[in-house]
Amino acid sequence: MLIGVPKEIKNHEYRIGLTPASVRELVERGHSVIVETNGAVEIGFEDADYQAAGATIVDTPEEIFAKADMVVKVKEPQPHECRQLREGQLLFTYLHLAADAEQAELLAASGASCVAYETVTDAANGLPLLAPMSEVAGRLSVQAGAYHLQKAQGGMGALLGGVPGVAPAKVLIIGGGVVGTQAATMAVGLGAEVTLLDRSLPRLRQLDTEFAGRVKCVYSSSESIETYALEADLVIGAVLIPGAAAPKLLSRDLISRMKRGSVVVDVAIDQGGCFETSKATTHQEPTYVVDGVIHYCVANMPGAVARTSTMALTNATLPFVLALADKGVEQAVAANPHLLAGLNVYKGKITCQPVAEALNAEYVPPAALLGLAPELSQAAVASVK
Repeated sequence: MLIGVPKEIKNHEYRIGLTPASVRELVERGHSVIVETNGAVEIGFEDADYQAAGATIVDTPEEIFAKADMVVKVKEPQPHECRQLREGQLLFTYLHLAADAEQAELLAASGASCVAYETVTDAANGLPLLAPMSEVAGRLSVQAGAYHLQKAQGGMGALLGGVPGVAPAKVLIIGGGVVGTQAATMAVGLGAEVTLLDRSLPRLRQLDTEFAGRVKCVYSSSESIETYALEADLVIGAVLIPGAAAPKLLSRDLISRMKRGSVVVDVAIDQGGCFETSKATTHQEPTYVVDGVIHYCVANMPGAVARTSTMALTNATLPFVLALADKGVEQAVAANPHLLAGLNVYKGKITCQPVAEALNAEYVPPAALLGLAPELSQAAVASVK
């Protein structure tokens, strides 16, 4: 199979779909790889590194989309990239379609098979291709929040850890998954007073044990969200419903009553955001202010540490890239229900139920289109939910 790796074009996005080490693995399996020139030069991977691994360097992304059997990216394709996809081609990347109806329509119209990193599952009902970027984003959320709490950045001028004689800042984390856990780890490490909300009592018990009482683990309800948000200096939104739009947990009214100069970081912005006042921002202009509250809603947070993020992501994606390249999309997803759960668009149809529900679109079970046993679609849906 011919695998193509274009340069990412989102604002300040320097990650890339394959490292030279990943390319070498593919080439040793008999596949061919083409990479756009200077695709990862900003993070220390030169064209010569890719050539040494066996890739061919091409000058334009158009050549990649025209030639490649499978396109491997990091971020969702932009509209003009979607229009270059073709029937029978395979796209493997983050898609986040639940918050992007235009992209979903363009991908369906292309006829390409589109597998989304964020809905691929594993045997433990985890999201193995989302997890490494969630780890990065969780840690970055505290780092970004601490920075924007500084007075020179528009914040109230609070130091997360305080100093002897001055109380530490209060951090509220909503969601106890990968993002929330990593955010709590960073916030505790900086000496902040941390409260974490989640709706799973078993998860709260687990986190209470893990943090040995250094984090207040509280059941998430409308009342607890309001109580702790009004006290917080920094709020981190870390909720996730796999494949679906994020629920709005902080209303505009609640935001208006928060501390002036406080900061909210919406890590769920790729899925539409979990604050009513959230809108996607970029690393170039990462924040805006609503009612005196600084909003950090960068849609590609891990891009800020692109080298670390690229290596963490490709470590996770490579086994799936190899399976798709070795078998083709139909055989690969038929052999693995966890990979089948990642199939979001196939033959012009939405084949991921949470995405279809979020977009109010028709859902077509992938097994029906692939000629597989219906229970495979059911297993894929269950694993995403």
